[in-house]
Amino acid sequence: MAKSKMQELLELGQSVWLDFLSRGMTRSGELRSLIDSGLRGQTSNPTIFEHAIGTSADYDAQLSELAASSKTDGEIFETIAVQDVREAADEFRRVYDATGGKDGFVSLEVAASLARDTQGTIAEARRLWKAVDRPNVMIKIPGTREGWPAIEQCLTEGININITLLFSLTNYEAVAEAYLKALEARVAKGQPVDRLASVASIFVSRVDTEVDKRIEKQGGALKDLLGKVAIATAKVDYGKYLDIVKSPRWKAVEAKGARTQRLLWASTGTKNPKYSDVIYVDSLIAPDTISTVPPETLKLFEDHGTVALALKGDVAGPSLQIMDALAKGGIDYADVNRVLEDEGIDKFQKSFDKVMTVIATKRKTLAQKAAAPAR
Repeated sequence: MAKSKMQELLELGQSVWLDFLSRGMTRSGELRSLIDSGLRGQTSNPTIFEHAIGTSADYDAQLSELAASSKTDGEIFETIAVQDVREAADEFRRVYDATGGKDGFVSLEVAASLARDTQGTIAEARRLWKAVDRPNVMIKIPGTREGWPAIEQCLTEGININITLLFSLTNYEAVAEAYLKALEARVAKGQPVDRLASVASIFVSRVDTEVDKRIEKQGGALKDLLGKVAIATAKVDYGKYLDIVKSPRWKAVEAKGARTQRLLWASTGTKNPKYSDVIYVDSLIAPDTISTVPPETLKLFEDHGTVALALKGDVAGPSLQIMDALAKGGIDYADVNRVLEDEGIDKFQKSFDKVMTVIATKRKTLAQKAAAPAR
């Protein structure tokens, strides 16, 4: 049987995770089939759950059981999400075991409303970690300034963390430092680090969406940078990652069994129809990285993606020149990061609000149906 492109990427050192999770996929055998074809992990977020719960009847049986309970709509959502993540994590457990804890993870996100609340994030991450109770789960925490100390604290406690909504080198450096400090703290206490896991999720296509809009407004020579900035920022981050794993600080914790905090390319679905529909997958193939893709992008990549190392040699140098040209052209990337971070938090909060409405509506309908006299 011919290898899938996911399997070919594994041979180059890159894992593919699916940016989607649903109960129907897990229970139908579809997820198991994808794992057999090379899938190595899965992520979720409020938008994904909004789609899964709102567009299928897969959750109606559980909602019927919970409809008349004393649980709030938020508690019902969490019950559903935790169960889905547990079931998916159980499917991926064989990958986790076979890779010695490198892959096979499923991610569950803290509430978007806590993105600016350090202590609230810590408390929720602890609670979700305990509720899911699986070693191959990651709790997703936004890489906001308020999130940095929460990430360090949770990692120090031994909670696996997927850092999400990263758009800039500054924020990536901060979360990489948080991981290193957590590892060092655990080593100093004599605690194990060999199964502590973290990924830094670098969002790409959203960067081009925002920057291209600003370039079009500015005009002039900046137009040469259309569609290039997202990949450039990712390459700069990868260059920094390579520097980190060569550093004496990293070598010290690595000697104790620590695993690298891999870069995970997120938001890889192409939003601009002028660009290749697999540009953010093809262009970011590199060892010790993860490409997380929505189902449609995975199908497109398996159909006509190119499997070849894309990040090699001096990946950061030319990309830094692109970022320098952007700044000289009058586009403030710090402001781009701010806008994208705020938009990302707002998007997830709106999705959470929508899923609350879906649950409330379905709950009411199902409760009424259950109470109706039989005919």
